[in-house]
Amino acid sequence: MSDEPSPMTVPSGIPAIDAAAESPRLLQPQVLIITGMSGAGRTRAAAVLEDLDWYVVDNLPAQMLTHLVGMLTSGQAGAGAQRLAAVIDVRGREFFNDLTRVLDSLSDVGVDHRILFLEASDEELVRRYEQVRRPHPLQGEGRVLDGIAAERALLSDLRERADTVIDTSNLNVHDLARQVRAVVAGDTEDVLRVSVVSFGFKYGLPLDADHVVDVRFLSNPYWVTELRHLTGRDAPVRDYVLGLPGASQFVDRYVDALEPVLAGYLNEEKRYVTIAVGCTGGKHRSVAISEAIAAKLRERGHHVTVAARDLGKE
Repeated sequence: MSDEPSPMTVPSGIPAIDAAAESPRLLQPQVLIITGMSGAGRTRAAAVLEDLDWYVVDNLPAQMLTHLVGMLTSGQAGAGAQRLAAVIDVRGREFFNDLTRVLDSLSDVGVDHRILFLEASDEELVRRYEQVRRPHPLQGEGRVLDGIAAERALLSDLRERADTVIDTSNLNVHDLARQVRAVVAGDTEDVLRVSVVSFGFKYGLPLDADHVVDVRFLSNPYWVTELRHLTGRDAPVRDYVLGLPGASQFVDRYVDALEPVLAGYLNEEKRYVTIAVGCTGGKHRSVAISEAIAAKLRERGHHVTVAARDLGKE
């Protein structure tokens, strides 16, 4: 047996390099506090942020905010949860009184946060409470106006501290959504998510379709023996379908017609739209045309996904 030492399998410098290397640092979470008058639109604001992929917690006790931010900072809440919106208001009752202290403690440890304060006039708040027929959380045995007055007094210091104040008295839900999006405009991209789904009419219309396109006016590749076993995702079928008279012109003109519609959806705060493209079985024509429509929409800067609902059913 040889007396020679075993060869080293790891270069001697590697441990030193490992020791000197810095551990990956997690990004500082973005923290937005949503608060303000009851009935002023806090729930709607939270829903807008949730649609923008923020991690939203409604009616959070103030003391829990520190723990939740700590989970985000340590990565315990998942890598994707780096934007936290917490709705904290007088529904928290005695817990709400600790909010100022909690916000001060976050500042002391270097956690940046913003406060979005929503308010509305007394007249508008009374009207909204009459519509929903629910009591104000602070009115007790008194009137709605008593609860509103008590809440304004309780929130006066927090309103002064707010980074953004939105008066929703004369705003509809779409106007409020636009203003909330403007608050986080630097953090999010204003996009419409378009889903293009191919389907077969013989299997029924997609339930979530906003627009339905019928491409059965094109010749069916099913009747071409060499193409029957292929799908619209295969080049021979795609070339055949798009090479048919009127096919490419239809795709171009349909996408042109969609442009003002998609712009209008964005203006009305509709963030998701489904375009359903149908043929008989959902295997050839609809698949090829849906892919072509999606490609044209992407060229124009839209966020598009494509799915073939009925592919493989035959």
